[in-house]
Amino acid sequence: MKKLAYVLLTGYAITACKPDTNKGIAVYKEEIIKTEKEFEAAAKEEGLASAFSRFADSTAVINRGGLVKGKDSIRLFYEKSRADVHLSWSPDFVDVAASGDLGYTYGHYLYEATDSTGKPIQSHGIFHTVWKRQKDGSWRFVWD
Repeated sequence: MKKLAYVLLTGYAITACKPDTNKGIAVYKEEIIKTEKEFEAAAKEEGLASAFSRFADSTAVINRGGLVKGKDSIRLFYEKSRADVHLSWSPDFVDVAASGDLGYTYGHYLYEATDSTGKPIQSHGIFHTVWKRQKDGSWRFVWD
């Protein structure tokens, strides 16, 4: 009887201590969506160079007709870009690895600017961003 009680108690203790992975994943997805929205808001308020630099992991890479590697290079890329650009986006999907350390989003973006003659330029498409969970719990992109 003691052995059965021990087995049942041990089983209960293991089950009670097991983390709810699905709940963690749901929380991570919410965190990434929140970060994505903060990133877009920063791009509107601070400009692209500041926002992309702030939300980039130190090893981030962006693909803009060629690869731009590293947080500082990304900031410099956007500092040299057009100043009148307005970029908006919204994630349509988010997923997170079971480990909780990587996630990704994709959705639609709208790029707006004005050419040298004053004519509006508009471009839209699909974006894909890979997010990495940082040691402090925040999320930063490693690929965009």
